[in-house]
Amino acid sequence: MKTTVLVFHPDLSTSNVNAKLAEAIKDLTDIEVRDMYQLYPDFKIDVAAEQAVLEEADRIVLQFPMYWYSSPALVKQWEDAVLDYGWAHGSAGDKLHGKELLLVVTPGAPTELYGHGNDFKYTVTELLRPFQATSNLIGTDFITPFISTGASRMDDTEIAERAAAYKAYLSTEDLVVLADFE
Repeated sequence: MKTTVLVFHPDLSTSNVNAKLAEAIKDLTDIEVRDMYQLYPDFKIDVAAEQAVLEEADRIVLQFPMYWYSSPALVKQWEDAVLDYGWAHGSAGDKLHGKELLLVVTPGAPTELYGHGNDFKYTVTELLRPFQATSNLIGTDFITPFISTGASRMDDTEIAERAAAYKAYLSTEDLVVLADFE
């Protein structure tokens, strides 16, 4: 399975968790890791190049830190530019149909702050629902996200554990599709 990981961290060189996650998977077979902020520091996306990369992938991974309960700005810019009507959706937009879409997110806050009755009121998965709706629109299978909460407070041991878990998760052929209201 060809896996393409698009890492959307504004400065991967200063990242504690996302850099280690990306590094941990680089030696996996049939995987490409792309530092999107390094490729597009000016936010001018090469749409044809990005669409070609996606067409070659079986599994598309969007990896990013969670900012204000969402993604960094370049993720939205990339979605708006690349997931074009007539290519990714619409009556003739079927280029991504049947592929997998996986989110790998690193919220800074600890797990116990997320969820009904807790400080943030929503689970991380609920906050990611707009991505699931996009996945539905473009015809991809929305895989259960790989979430590493508490990223801003992780020590080296915890980061290493999450990196190993991520590598194992991406090595799994049959990942679980997240149900619409799960």
